[in-house]
Amino acid sequence: MEIPLLIGLGLAILVSVLLIRTWRLRSDHSPAEPAISIPLDGQAMAERLAQAIQFQTVSHQDPAQFDSGEFIRLHKYLEQAFPKIHSTLTREVVNDHSLLYTWKGQDAGLKPILLMAHIDVVPATSGAEGGWTHPPFEGRISDGYVWGRGTMDDKNSVLAILEAVEVLLREGFQPRRTIYLAFGHDEEISGRQGAGEIAALLHSRGMELEYVLDEGLSVVEGVVPFISKPVAMVGIAEKGYLSLELTVKSSPGHSSVPPQETAIGALSTAICKLERNQLPWRIGIPARQMFAALAPEMGFGMRMVFANLWLFGWLIKRAFARTPSTNALIRTTTAPTMFQAGVKENILPAEAKAVVNFRLLAGDTITGVTEHVRRTIDDPRVEIRALEGLTGEASFVSDTDASGFGALVRTIRQVYPEAVITPGLVLGATDSRHYADLSNSIYRFSPIRVRPEDLERVHGTDERISIEDHERGVRFYVHLIRNSNSIQALAIED
Repeated sequence: MEIPLLIGLGLAILVSVLLIRTWRLRSDHSPAEPAISIPLDGQAMAERLAQAIQFQTVSHQDPAQFDSGEFIRLHKYLEQAFPKIHSTLTREVVNDHSLLYTWKGQDAGLKPILLMAHIDVVPATSGAEGGWTHPPFEGRISDGYVWGRGTMDDKNSVLAILEAVEVLLREGFQPRRTIYLAFGHDEEISGRQGAGEIAALLHSRGMELEYVLDEGLSVVEGVVPFISKPVAMVGIAEKGYLSLELTVKSSPGHSSVPPQETAIGALSTAICKLERNQLPWRIGIPARQMFAALAPEMGFGMRMVFANLWLFGWLIKRAFARTPSTNALIRTTTAPTMFQAGVKENILPAEAKAVVNFRLLAGDTITGVTEHVRRTIDDPRVEIRALEGLTGEASFVSDTDASGFGALVRTIRQVYPEAVITPGLVLGATDSRHYADLSNSIYRFSPIRVRPEDLERVHGTDERISIEDHERGVRFYVHLIRNSNSIQALAIED
């Protein structure tokens, strides 16, 4: 009888632990504090954004396609559209095309904050051929939306930040701490010439920032499973980036007398090995914090699962691995993106090349991933090299107890009172990675609403933002600047 009794006692203890941990996981969805009313002209702001969209500030992989004139013309337009900013703040043009504004604070002993965005956009196929409802650089306002390339990524943020500062200047607001506005010009192709140069300039001046806010995650609706409320996701980390070029060389010849394995065959085998032997999954800090924030909003069963990762972690990992978007949250991903070989159907190619892109989860390194690739392929015929300028380790994880995160949470509750707020992991790369030496608190949040039908608009067809959402974005930055004014931050000399 002792063994059944012990088993029963063990099960009782296990159930008690599960229930207690589930009960302790409570919602932190505090009511929003009243926000100061802000009179805004949404239509006028939409028109200024629409005009900014008309400047084709496109980042191309081929430097020869770069149109410097479009960036200069956008600079001049911003001068005309925001006169108080350009008569009050100090503006510096960095590396010819990026912009850095300095709004001097009253207390030089307080660390500055930096609000950032980027003025470049990805290319867009125009007209009916590209499937756009309105041409991508027309900046059309229609059906309550501003349409065009950059309305979601990322001229909306540039304009919203400038609109907010212009509003505050008209009100006579004076910041206690210095505020930097940084707008890079090449985020879509690495950001090294834009944000990288701005960060280097600030670093040369010995700058240390209270926090940095860049684009990243957003307010999503109908996107997070098991959650009916909108979810405001603040990126506290972002994945690293590595592209490896794989090359196999072989003797060229006629296709009528092929070797047992061609260069294409050997390279294909290597890629298949990589896809079949993915890097291991891992639930890191951003994912754990996200689970803790979202679980209280779920039904009891799912809440129990997420409250007890020590027991059900394997179940979460298995479920997440089935879907690309959730799989990317728990592992370094492997994605073959390019394959080049052959010039004619009856000629054996002398060389086959492929590029495999990896997005690194914190804890994995470029060196470690490269070694994983060599070990997995295990074929000396396959040459492996990292593509220069396209590598970067995963970021550090910013503290959610820091003052900057507190200011963000307070602001989101004021502007999006119905939203559940959660830390999150940014799967792509942002310009914020260039500021890692300037602040321990780097956050990534775009104050826009994203619904399932909007997910493919970023970098896709029919990019747009509603006039209402753009106005909310402006309100967000107004409140954030005000809230940051009251941060009890450490003095720079401390």
